[in-house]
Amino acid sequence: MKKQTWRAGNMLYPVPAVMVTCKRKNEKANIITVAWAGTVCSDPAMVSISVRKSRYSHEIISETKEFVVNLTTKQLAKATDYCGVKSGRDIDKFKEMNLHTQESTKIETPGILESPVNIECKVVNVLELGTHDMFIAEVVAVDVNEDLLDEKGSLHLDKADLIAYAHGQYFSLGKELGRFGFSVRKNNKNKAKKKSKPKKK
Repeated sequence: MKKQTWRAGNMLYPVPAVMVTCKRKNEKANIITVAWAGTVCSDPAMVSISVRKSRYSHEIISETKEFVVNLTTKQLAKATDYCGVKSGRDIDKFKEMNLHTQESTKIETPGILESPVNIECKVVNVLELGTHDMFIAEVVAVDVNEDLLDEKGSLHLDKADLIAYAHGQYFSLGKELGRFGFSVRKNNKNKAKKKSKPKKK
């Protein structure tokens, strides 16, 4: 297969498109859409977001040292895009997109009520890079919609209609191709057939 070599660029796709909330004391909460967000560590649980230095939210997060990562859904696609192209310096994004704040349990910054999962974060380090700074934060609490839980308390994110971002476009997630470890997991059905097969006399 023939390929072209392009100049260096950000082509790691797809990525989650999340709405990050931040808030200064005695001010309205703001929302910024971030496509450059990721998992950093599992113990302690940590995430990162990269924010352009010129963004209004960069000022707020730098000052308060906290934020909430709000997962986005098919129903929130328009709001996700809107909050990525408009500035909180000029408008109230919650009001414009008819979104509602949700009080967090461990930090002062509220989450977005309409989001199925809100990840409360406290900044522990900031990496000053080029156009963007990376805020590395510890996850201090996770708030999950109860209707995504089954009777055993297990989370089913497939019911949330999460969306992803790839090269300027938003996509809903497709069908499940397998679960973690499926490539090495034994086929239980075949195993059961072998056990039930009668022995030759």
